[in-house]
Amino acid sequence: MQRLCDEVIELIFYELDDPTALTLTSKHFHNVSHDPYVRAHYFLNRYGRMDAMFWALGRGKIMTDKVIDILISSGAYVSRYLVQVAIHHYFRSATHFIKTAWVRNMSIPVFAHFMKVACGLFDEVPLGKNEDDGYFFAVFLKESRLPPDMKSTKWETVRDIFGKYKFIPFSMKDPLMVQLPIALAIEPRLLPYAEANGFHMDTKYRDFVFRKMFEKMALNNGERSDDILRNVRELRRLDSRMFLSRTVAAEICMESKSNESAYRALKILDRTKELLFDLSTVVAGLIKLFVKTRSITSAYTINVLRHLYADFPSTDPTVRVVMLLTACLSDNVLVHPNTSGTLKNKLEPLGLLPLTRKDVVDILTNPFVEKHSALVDFAKDEMNLSSSDIKDILQEVAVKCLKIGSKGKTLKKLVDCHPYLHAVLQENAVQRYAINLDDLPPYDDEEACATYEAPLCRDFNASSKATRSNSGAAGLHLAVPNASGNPAETGDAIATDGREMDEDEGGNEGPVETEIGDTSELGIIGQDTLSSMIRQDEMAPTRSRRRSLYFSYFGPDTTGKLGYPTDFIPVGRWVKERYPVRSAMAATFLTHAVINNNTTLLHGFFTCNTPSTNYVSTSQHVPVTLKHFRLLARLGKAPNWCLYHEIENGAEFYFSEEDYLSKQPPATEPKRCSKVKVKSKETSPTIPRFSTQAGPSKVQVSPRVSKRRPRRSAAAVMSYVIPDSDDEAIVEDDDENAVVVLMTMQAKKRKVESNLQRWIKHLSVLLAEEQKKYKEKRKRLEKSAPSDGRRRIAKSEFHKSLMVNLRSLRKLDLDKRKQLYGPDAAEDDYFTEDDGDDEYRQRTTRVNKRRRVTT
Repeated sequence: MQRLCDEVIELIFYELDDPTALTLTSKHFHNVSHDPYVRAHYFLNRYGRMDAMFWALGRGKIMTDKVIDILISSGAYVSRYLVQVAIHHYFRSATHFIKTAWVRNMSIPVFAHFMKVACGLFDEVPLGKNEDDGYFFAVFLKESRLPPDMKSTKWETVRDIFGKYKFIPFSMKDPLMVQLPIALAIEPRLLPYAEANGFHMDTKYRDFVFRKMFEKMALNNGERSDDILRNVRELRRLDSRMFLSRTVAAEICMESKSNESAYRALKILDRTKELLFDLSTVVAGLIKLFVKTRSITSAYTINVLRHLYADFPSTDPTVRVVMLLTACLSDNVLVHPNTSGTLKNKLEPLGLLPLTRKDVVDILTNPFVEKHSALVDFAKDEMNLSSSDIKDILQEVAVKCLKIGSKGKTLKKLVDCHPYLHAVLQENAVQRYAINLDDLPPYDDEEACATYEAPLCRDFNASSKATRSNSGAAGLHLAVPNASGNPAETGDAIATDGREMDEDEGGNEGPVETEIGDTSELGIIGQDTLSSMIRQDEMAPTRSRRRSLYFSYFGPDTTGKLGYPTDFIPVGRWVKERYPVRSAMAATFLTHAVINNNTTLLHGFFTCNTPSTNYVSTSQHVPVTLKHFRLLARLGKAPNWCLYHEIENGAEFYFSEEDYLSKQPPATEPKRCSKVKVKSKETSPTIPRFSTQAGPSKVQVSPRVSKRRPRRSAAAVMSYVIPDSDDEAIVEDDDENAVVVLMTMQAKKRKVESNLQRWIKHLSVLLAEEQKKYKEKRKRLEKSAPSDGRRRIAKSEFHKSLMVNLRSLRKLDLDKRKQLYGPDAAEDDYFTEDDGDDEYRQRTTRVNKRRRVTT
């Protein structure tokens, strides 16, 4: 190190945040660090030309006159604004954003030299209160929304600050740094001066700059189209990277009624071919976003969409559906006395007549249309449809509404008015949506199993598809806005053509986004207005507002992007109330709710319709079956807590829904089952059988001989001594007491398998299967993994959940048997001989690991 040349030592200094410690290790290093050239170029190389002077002034103890001269002569940027802030800070004459000592660490002679040299660069340096360049720039920004005759800071003043006095925020900590793009939006002619002072316009500022250009002025309602056009064209001429994106264009279109000047300027740019896209395609894509969002019900949105459709008519089928909805949902048309005439008057100006059968179906299957009678009357009066055609339409609508989770009210009204739909819905639901193990993805395809969703009973608040679609590239805040807010079960109610609205029951506008395009340069269309996005920018943290990603669910109008109405009835809840709990319809919907982990609907399936009924009673609950656990085991998903809670409350055991739908005793157990202790032969056939309190059991398990000897337990030793009796001779002579003795002995020997024990037995078998699959997977991956380390394999969510909850079920069963048979009740072993795994068995005795020493 002592033989290194001075140039190498300088390079080492440049890489250190604080070289002080290194300079104290050697006299040679210490002498090099005192060189003014080394000190000046340390700041230039470490922080760059723009920030070098700011950081150097904060290290006042190493600043000298020569260091200041070398910094200025070597190109360190010095603006009049920097000199003014430094003088104010040193003499404490004004409060700025700097809260540290900064220039106050410098000695008075050195700082006096800095003032002399820096002030010599400019003809004048005002030092009074509110006379610095930063103050004039901030006032210019505040007055940007005022008419020109009311502004105190003129364009020429700001131009001189940038051009003559080299104004630029000298630190990234300066709040004015993030406000600089606003000035470029207000006056694009400042861009050449700002770039000459070292400012670089990042493309991330692009949308924000154009939003401020088209912003509606509260105090200036005059015609601003010419000013907007001049600013857009000037900025485009000065920087070719600055162009109007489809994102901002869609936001301007959403204010076509309230911000007419901006909308008029946008149409002029489209007619003169100055946009990089066709505005008609943007309008069509914007209208299609409202097909499944709650904002379609607001009067403001309806007026905006009609205005846009009048200026840019489209033949797109989804656009037609949206415009039909604007006619049906405005002014409560569907509840007027003369519905046919009123609806006809709404549709004629839009040019949507005549309606087709497909139009009626699309309207009735929309989540926000709940009343069907008005459209049925319109179809009879204006479309001349026969009774059979109306019947076919109602059947198609009812079947499609099963997949739209918020259409419970529509189904209720349809079935009440047309009772024949009750059987039609059950038949179609069982035929189309019954799920078996063969219908699920293979167990090895983990990605398909994790993304699998049943078409019915999807959860409104947990849409996995929306989460995945919102985790993409930059610019995602401008993605289809209802992707995060829509319910996960709005269905394919608006099935226009195969490309526009495919079977995306998740309410995720994926096909719409594909139709619009997701090019990051042109931007993605959203539902937010221009003013709401500007307010969102201003409410964001000051130093990161222009650089953060904006997600649609952070927007101000999150409720308008939801895909279900305000007051709705879930289809699953309606099915539970309308159909018997032990019906194929209820069983099908319960299976879908279990797969989709819809806690709200599961709680409804496992409660009684009558409030006075006790919740613990499971007679009015939709039965839980072992098939539900096997389906979740295939998908690797954790069962909902409601399933285990239902078992704990005494739910009857069934292998599948066929066991109780056929009204036959449950099917016999498969060959692979738990070990059952052989019951001892009854000694007295005259003693009646009494049901135990452990739970009801309809099937007596036949005695089965085990290959291994049963465990010995102290509880198995029978005692023939009558409790609380001292004289056995008296007992033997008393016939009545003899019957009591025999009944007590019989109750202790009798083993009746309860529902809880059957659940534990079969879930134990299922757990053993999961453990076996886990071991096979681990062996397979360990063979393919490199030999240098052992690979950690994670268990599935179903495996981990079953391990924990099965232990609780066993403890609950043991407590119940102790209450029935006494504290000496034996613990049953629910594992079979073929399980081959002792990891999850409950042991009553602790293994003695201490080494025994024999003497």
